[in-house]
Amino acid sequence: MTSGDITTLTPAVVIVGAGPSGLSAARELAPRINGDVLVLDRESTAGGIPRHSDHPGYGIRDMRRFMSGPAYARRLVRQAEAAGAKILTNATVTNWAGDRTIEATTPRGRVRVEARAVILATGARERPRPARLIPGDRAHGVYTTGHLQNLVHLQHGKVGKRAVVVGAELVSWSAALTLREAGCRTVLMTTEYPRPDSYSLFSVPGRILFRTRVATRTRVTKVIGRPELRAVEIGDLDTGRRRVVECDTLVLTGDWIPDHELVRAAGITMAPGTNGPLVDNALRTDRPGVFAVGNLLHPVDTADIAAIDGAHVVRAVIAWLRGGGTPAEQVRLIADAPFRWVAPEIFRPKDPAPARRRLLLWSDRYIPFPRIVLRQEGGSSPGSGCGGRRLPAGCSASRRASSPRSGRTPVRCTSAWRPDTSPVSGPRPHRSGAAHVSGVVRERGSRPRRGRAAWHRSPVGRQSGPSTEHGAAVPA
Repeated sequence: MTSGDITTLTPAVVIVGAGPSGLSAARELAPRINGDVLVLDRESTAGGIPRHSDHPGYGIRDMRRFMSGPAYARRLVRQAEAAGAKILTNATVTNWAGDRTIEATTPRGRVRVEARAVILATGARERPRPARLIPGDRAHGVYTTGHLQNLVHLQHGKVGKRAVVVGAELVSWSAALTLREAGCRTVLMTTEYPRPDSYSLFSVPGRILFRTRVATRTRVTKVIGRPELRAVEIGDLDTGRRRVVECDTLVLTGDWIPDHELVRAAGITMAPGTNGPLVDNALRTDRPGVFAVGNLLHPVDTADIAAIDGAHVVRAVIAWLRGGGTPAEQVRLIADAPFRWVAPEIFRPKDPAPARRRLLLWSDRYIPFPRIVLRQEGGSSPGSGCGGRRLPAGCSASRRASSPRSGRTPVRCTSAWRPDTSPVSGPRPHRSGAAHVSGVVRERGSRPRRGRAAWHRSPVGRQSGPSTEHGAAVPA
């Protein structure tokens, strides 16, 4: 329907973002509901970041395949369209016009979308140089990973010959692969942490393949060159010494922030640790009929994990479309040191377990032998809880990648915990139903880590006093 210069669309569900999470949600929803599923994306081609990440490693968890990023993106698009979803590209959502009504601009004019449910799948982005407060000259040749891969793989542009990569996580090695394809050698990687921030499976062969040195406990303190980049100044965080490294390309990797502008514009409650929307285990926000999925919630995880989020939200969306409400009972999960955040942060006992039956955790410290303690209202549950047993070395935090703000280490618990919401032994009012997630650790160095705690529908466990194992008290 067209009114004036605005075209009005009325799908049952509108999904903002055509990346892995949004396309997976569309694929699963379209054949299961009455009405259209419309996906909006501001890019000219759907598929999200994998479109220009031209290396293998995609689709492992969700498709059980080992694919390149572009092939993975194309497959997601084909699946969503085959399921009946409609994808509208070059559509930038600009504002809300109602509780579940959004406005977008397209090359053909303005569009108003009045939907019965909204799924936000806008993903995350890397912070550019100004947001990282790197001083020095305003030189050409400074990129984020996304900008670099878009330039090389989609626009077939050229970069320099010698590169410095800021970061030493998975996405940093992805940038190094892209630089290699563009004929640019990565002469140095820098990280502020004592160890490389990625799997040994990637970092050890990567150093050999790319002949790249990883400088730990260092940071870029100055950009040198005008108008073209000539060098960067590297500072040692322990000694204070500085040295100049000649390069003509600087790639800033990691340091992710959610694309949360629509969340903020809607007045949806934000999670302070992630800077994304606060959601429960069914991925509902606190605005009725509005859901959020993918790396908008936990920046940033791999594409297949984001895609699984998209599939997970379907059950709650269908329940909403059929007139279902939000269960009243809830427990707020609070991350205590050394964790920065836990996601999802709201547990509702009548909802299904989170995606992959996992809680996602982000630690600010390197933890080679992690032990997770979940504590509710003055009691801890090391016996029935997530930290019931010490994890074997093969599941330790030293086995997966991390970055200063986006570590992705699986801390897989060998037993599980479920918050108590019963009237007798449930959370007391003065805590508003708070359950704390803490780490009891033996430390070796310091760098952030993401964990995944297994989730099972076990009976409510017994409660006991605060744990002080290994001399680390569980914070109140």
